[in-house]
Amino acid sequence: MSRPLYQVKAEFFKTLGHPVRIRVLELLSERDHHVSELLADLGIEPANLSQQLAVLRRAKLVVPRKDGTTVSYSLTSPSVAELLAVARGILTSVITGQMELLDDLQNSAASSDGPNSPETG
Repeated sequence: MSRPLYQVKAEFFKTLGHPVRIRVLELLSERDHHVSELLADLGIEPANLSQQLAVLRRAKLVVPRKDGTTVSYSLTSPSVAELLAVARGILTSVITGQMELLDDLQNSAASSDGPNSPETG
């Protein structure tokens, strides 16, 4: 019996639910990176990076390429970069909406604190 698509999607998004994995995918969205470059950018222990890359490999989001003693990684699909861009757009929209709400609340508070407000009465 196959799993429902919503469960598979939930597992996929769980894979994305770690800041290091997101940052790795962002870096790989720009270009392929050697493991040493990822380590330098992320500032984490090699064992931690190895663990996070293993999760991304199992999810088929990244693929390693060995060149002698050097290993580099790339995204398996440009759709991964597109997904990250869509997420950025959604977050930008949400944050913009929250900022507008905050402005409205601050303006409302400022007008209710004015000289004709019932509290000063």
